[in-house]
Parts: sequence; structure tokens; C-alpha cells
Amino acid sequence: MFRRDFLNRLAGGASGLALATLLGRESSGSEGERMLVPHHAPRAKRCIFIYLVGGASHIDLFDEKPELARRDGEIAPSSLSGTQRFAFAERATASLMGSKYRFPTRTPGGISLSELLPELQSVADRFVQLRSMTTTAFNHHPSELLLNTGSTSFGRPSLGSWLSYGLGNESDELPTFAVLTAGVASTAGAASWGSGFLPETHGGLVFQKRREPLHNLTPPIGVCPTMQTRTIDGIADLARIQVGDAAAEAIRNYETAFRLQDSLPKLVDLTDESRGTLRDYGYEGPIPEDLRGWEGGTESTFDDFARNCLIARRMVERGVRFVNLYHATWDHHAKLSKNLPLNCRVVDQPIAALVRDLEQRGLLDDTLVVIATEFGRTPIAENKLGTTFPSGRDHHPRAFSLLMAGAGLKRDLVHGSTDELGWEVAEQRVDVHDFHATLLHLFGFDHRRLTVKVAGREMRLTDTAGNVIEPVLA
Repeated sequence: MFRRDFLNRLAGGASGLALATLLGRESSGSEGERMLVPHHAPRAKRCIFIYLVGGASHIDLFDEKPELARRDGEIAPSSLSGTQRFAFAERATASLMGSKYRFPTRTPGGISLSELLPELQSVADRFVQLRSMTTTAFNHHPSELLLNTGSTSFGRPSLGSWLSYGLGNESDELPTFAVLTAGVASTAGAASWGSGFLPETHGGLVFQKRREPLHNLTPPIGVCPTMQTRTIDGIADLARIQVGDAAAEAIRNYETAFRLQDSLPKLVDLTDESRGTLRDYGYEGPIPEDLRGWEGGTESTFDDFARNCLIARRMVERGVRFVNLYHATWDHHAKLSKNLPLNCRVVDQPIAALVRDLEQRGLLDDTLVVIATEFGRTPIAENKLGTTFPSGRDHHPRAFSLLMAGAGLKRDLVHGSTDELGWEVAEQRVDVHDFHATLLHLFGFDHRRLTVKVAGREMRLTDTAGNVIEPVLA
């Protein structure tokens, strides 16, 4: 009751625009008062962006290569190793390494996933698979930044920030852009979900694991609701006599804190979810026995990721625009046969359950689900100096795969292909900026027109490139 009265009293004053921006309401007026209106009718309202940090192997998971398997162990031809930059592999003695995993089933549209992803294969016909992704970045920091922000440089707004800036908030009670992590830390860290040169309110709000959702969310001992009410009343009174950025920022901060104190604990409380739903997501399910040497996290990572997928559904259900789910690390330079199956055990069931859950609730029609990574892995075994038995793959920016499902997309479609060894894109090349342009298009934006002027230049997510991938659109 107080909160609504507080907003109503502020709406008519000088701070009305600031609150309208915070809550995602349309504003009109001068050039500085942004019009939150898409350029064309959007198909998507929300996005769950699942990021497999480290470079998941397209050859072992998404892009079957029988010829590579047939030539397993052969010295890599100079046409491959002679021009490629490697992180660790030794060019002169590099050998081809086929996948040891089968791709047992195929959808009518041709999507076939590794036997390590049986649950995801069961919902594969909901997806578009981009098999011809390529990137210009080679190492993790720049490639993660490029995939998440459209640039290899720090300080650029992330994809979720651009959507927050363009669309505003759909919910009065929750953040526009949320981030949930599992496993070890991402190498690019907060730069992957930061707001860059956009206002900080558009940055991703990072949720803690298994504790209160945010630090200091609960008021300190001795601070009662009456004291909080009086504090916010004082800020509102101040805003009426002190117009300016400082007052508007203070109002935003206090209002945000006030509304999150009540809404976030309810959001992450899973007690109202059925046991069947928890089982579907794999929450509190069996944990593999031997995790020694695994680089994808700890025992808790399995529940962390399952819980994050379920919370992501709860978020989009309640109007959160953009949810980033991170799992790290998929950087398998060695011990591929141990680390890759365990990582797949983390993500396979929860992601498949998420897709089914969204579809059953009618949310997949206007929610975009993306499964992405920063680059692929080499078709050759990594044989860095001192390696006796190569057991992993190096970084491979020349070709990788990405999956998308939901709002505005065709179903059961493979777009693009790689050569017989999975080394190079063979047809329908898709650049990272093409992917970004397509995603913005689904949300109603022309990527060339969603811009912010910085130091005299109109800046955009897609920089100076990018084309919408028309064949994947429904």
C-alpha cells in the first residue's frame, strides 16, 4: 500500500521520468527522454541466455563428423595446422582426433546431438541449430566479451543491457536483467553482463548461490519498516525541492532496494514448486560418484545449475526481460573424456526440463532460449609440450555451434554447415554480429538504429557489421 502511494506521489513530480525509466514505462518529451518503443512488432518479450563458458566442443556435442572419426590419429594436414593459431597445440606433430561419442538419433529437420545430451535431444525439434558460427576472437576474455557485448574491448554494454535499455522493465517488482552462475567463475567476469556506457540500472543483477539472493537484502537489526518508510518519504520530499541527477539517482536506489526486499526472497523460494517439477529439473538428484579432477565445479554445481534453470522459468514468468545462466568451465584442453560427460550431466536434464516447462506454460511462444559458447574446439588433439597422451582440444574460433528456440523462430532447422572435419564453415557463415542482429530483430529492434551516442559516435551492439539471419525466422 505504501509503495504504490509512494510511486503515485512521485509520478507527478520532477522525478516521474526517472521512475518511468526504472519501471520501463514509455516517456516522451525532449531528446534525452528516450522513447521505449520497438522499431517493429516484436516476437520475443523475454530471453533466457544459457552460456557454456570456455568453448564447448562442437565436434563432440553438436556437429557429427564421421570422416574425422575415420581419420582419427592421422597427422593433421598442413592445410589445417599450417595456418592456424593455437593456444597450446604443437603444429608439427598435431594429429586428428575424432569424437568417441555417438550421435544416435536425428530429428526430421536434421538436428542430431551427442549421446552425452539425451534429454536435450528429446526436445531438439524445438530448436534452430546454427552450425556455421564463427568468431574473430581467439582467447577466452576477448571471445566471451564479443559473444556477450559485441566487442572484444571492455566497457561495452552487454546484450541484456541493450535489451533493458531498449525495452525497459516489464515488472514493477523485479529487475530487468538477472544473472545466475554455477561452476567455476567466468574468465571475463562482470564485463560479460555489465552496462558499459549505458546507465548502471541496465546492468545484470547477479544472484548469490543458496543464500539470500543479494547481499544486504535483509534490513539490519534495528531497522524496522517504519524507519524505512520515513527514509524513503524523506527522499521523496527532497526530490520535490532538489531537482537533478543526484536526487533522481537516490530515488532509483531506494525504490529498487525497497521493492527487491519483498520480491526476491519469494522468487527464489522453491517451496511452492511440486516434487515432480523439482525432479524434472534434476534438482536434488543423484550426483556422479567420482568428481576428482573435474574442472566444471563441485558437487553443489549440479543442484546450482538445476535450481538456476527453474528460477529462470520463474523469472520470465514474472516479467524479467533477460536472464543469463552461466556454467563454467567447458575449456577442455585435457581430460576431455572425464570433464565433458560430467559437464553434460550438469546441463542436459535442467535445460531440457526448462524448454518443456516453458512450452507447457505457453511461455515459449514469446520467450527466446539460447544455448551459446564463445568458440568451438579443434578437430586435432592438443599436444602441448610435455604431453604424452593428448586428451583434449584447443581453442577453435573458425567454427562452432549455437542453439536457439522459441519466440519468432522456426522449429527443427539446421542452418549452415562445416567441412567434413569440423574445421571450417562450409556454407551459410554466421558471424557473432549476425547472431546479435537476429536476436535484436526478434525483440523488435533494427540493430542499426538501437544506438547511443558516445564521444560523438553512435554506438550499437553490432558495431559496424551484422545481418539478420532471415532463414531462421518463422
